[in-house]
Formats: sequence, structure tokens, C-alpha cells
Amino acid sequence: MAAGRCGGTGMTGPPGALAPRPGPADGPVYLDHNATTPVDPRAVEAMAPYLTVHFGNPASGHPYGAEPRRALARARAQVAALIGARPSEVVFTSSGSEANLLALRGTLLASGRSAPHVITQATEHPSVLETARALRRLHGARVTVLPVDGAGLVAPDALAAALTEETVLVSVMAANNETGALQPITELAALARTHGALFHCDAAQATGKIPLDVQALGVDLLTVVGHKMYAPKGVAALYVREGVRLEPVVYGGGQERGLRAGTENVALAVALGTAARVAAGELADGAPARVAALRDDLHRRLTVALPGRVRLNGPERQRLPNTLNVSVEGTLGHELLARADRIAASTGSACHSGTHSPSPVLTAMGLAADRALGALRLSLGRWTTAEDVETAATAVARAAAAP
Repeated sequence: MAAGRCGGTGMTGPPGALAPRPGPADGPVYLDHNATTPVDPRAVEAMAPYLTVHFGNPASGHPYGAEPRRALARARAQVAALIGARPSEVVFTSSGSEANLLALRGTLLASGRSAPHVITQATEHPSVLETARALRRLHGARVTVLPVDGAGLVAPDALAAALTEETVLVSVMAANNETGALQPITELAALARTHGALFHCDAAQATGKIPLDVQALGVDLLTVVGHKMYAPKGVAALYVREGVRLEPVVYGGGQERGLRAGTENVALAVALGTAARVAAGELADGAPARVAALRDDLHRRLTVALPGRVRLNGPERQRLPNTLNVSVEGTLGHELLARADRIAASTGSACHSGTHSPSPVLTAMGLAADRALGALRLSLGRWTTAEDVETAATAVARAAAAP
């Protein structure tokens, strides 16, 4: 895959070709892809006809519904192909948070247990942690939140000790959004299976960045999010293994296998399907290795420019190829980024009424508050270049050296 700003053969090229880079040409270097990705021009091009010419309801029996219905089926097949699923196992939703809600609440209510047990872990996305807390408050669920080690990883032994006969679901993310830490999903899912529990994996950050196969992973439910993989915001999908019973999250007309009623947003589904097709091509073309090399070069440049001050947060190897989370000693991350105006990135810390608190992910890993507050999350993407890396490293180094 070409590494330049405008490589490949354009929007209509093969799946692995690099489309023109979105965004303003003179904007800061974008290193916040774990927050959201630019929308790939190929996804925009693919969805446009379903906002204009092919506007029909896919459930309609007349000709205006035929092409939207075919497009929806095609998109479902494209998403399924990316994760090794059957098209019939893909349920479209409006967001990753909704998909996670369907997985957790749907499993618990369908279980019929009077006191169901749900297990998750400390660095999960809030859409999982807050849903688990709501299930405890509203439905009497017992919730176990597993700790993580200093790299942000769940120990399989901890899950094995927590599983009981009442456990109906284990939910552990594939990759952390702040550190990129890759959890041992295959091993964790196998443990859940031995106790008769379903396993849900929020793969919002991992899908399209690394190869994923739901059969090899052994998961029952898996969340895919459009705006984390170059599709627009407002579309996601939940893989639901054939035979898994869920209580619907929206009741009504029976769309999406009866699990999520409401007329489907065909245009956004088409964009997600196209994004999945492009991601599959890039994975086959070795994109993860290219991005990882750029990430490692960025890390190297920072450590050379700021000797003894840069500390990696999270695993050195067992992480997403695009994610670099580092703390810069003697700085506050949000202040450093305010000075480094040539890059757009994030810290993971939360701001409440002007007061910044350390990232819950980093504190769950045991990091001291000052180190967590000095953290930067630099997440690269499809159009990141060597020139971008050089610019970003220089900007961070200068900002860190400023009085």
C-alpha cells in the first residue's frame, strides 16, 4: 500500500488502493484515529446513491425497495467477510454503544436467570462498564469487574477464578482504546465456554486494524464500529453467533433478525460494508506492519528528543499497530497538546469544570496520577506518513521543552 498522502488509484481502485486523503491539506497532523477516523472517500462514494436515487425502504415489495434490499445484503456480507462470520450473523446498529447494550442486556434478559452473573474487566469502554452497572441496578445482576496488570491485560487465571454456574456472559474488549493493549481473547473465550457462559468482545478498536476471525477467537458476540474504521458515525454492527438468543434492544417491525426494529439506514450500512471491504484489502496488503513501523519510528524520535523523559504505557508488543501511549515526565498531557498545535491528539484524561483527572484506564493499570496525567495517546491511521511522524515528534519535543 502506498505511504504517501495521495497514493493508489483513487476511489474506484481495488480494495487495497489508497484513496485521496480527507481533511484540509494545511491542517495539523491527525493522530487521533482511536477517537474517530476520517471517512474514506470510497465509503462516501458508495453510500451517496442511497441518499438520492435508491431511497426506497428495503422492506418494500415494489421496485424502489429492490436495490436498497440488495445493497443491505451486500453490506452485511462485506462486514461478515471481514470478521469470518456468516452474513445472517451480522446485525446492524446505530453505534458501538448500542451494539454493546444489545449484547449485554440481550444476553442477561434472554437467560431467564433470577440472579445472573456478568463478568467484565476494569479497562473496558464505558458503554460496557456502565451497562453492567445498570444491569445490576435494574435487573439484579451480579457483576464482577476483573483487574488488569501493569500492561492493562486480564489474567486468564483471574477469569477462571471468577466464573460460576450463574455466569451468563463474559465481556472483554479486543483492544483498549487508550493503550492499544490486545487482550488474550481466544484463551478467555475458551474459559467462558467451559462454564457454559457466552463471550462478548467489543472489537471497536481492533476491527480493520488487525485480522479478526470470530470462529478462531471462539466468541459468541462481537462489536464492530463504523467510525473507528473509516465509515461515518452512526453505524455499527453486532456479530451474533447462530443459535445465540438475545432479548431485542428495540421492539417493533422485526428488522435485523427481530433484534433491532426500525427501518435500516441503508446508506450508512453500505458505507460500513465498503469500509469493511477496503479494510480487508489493506490487511491482505500488509497495512498493519506499515503502520506499526511508523508508530515505532514516532516512539524512537520522541525518546531521542526527550532522553529519559518518555515512558511507554501498556504492552510493548501485545498492542494495536497504530497506537502509542506515552507519558512525558514533567508535563501535563493536556497542556503539552495545547502547545503542540501542529498535531491533533488526545490524552485520555477527563476534564470536569476545568480540573483534569487521570485516565481511569491508566490508573486501573496501577500508574501513579502524575504519570497518568502526563500521558499522550497518539494513534496513527491509513493516511499517516513518515513526514507526519517527523512533524509530530518535533512538535511534541518542542512543546515538552517549553518553559
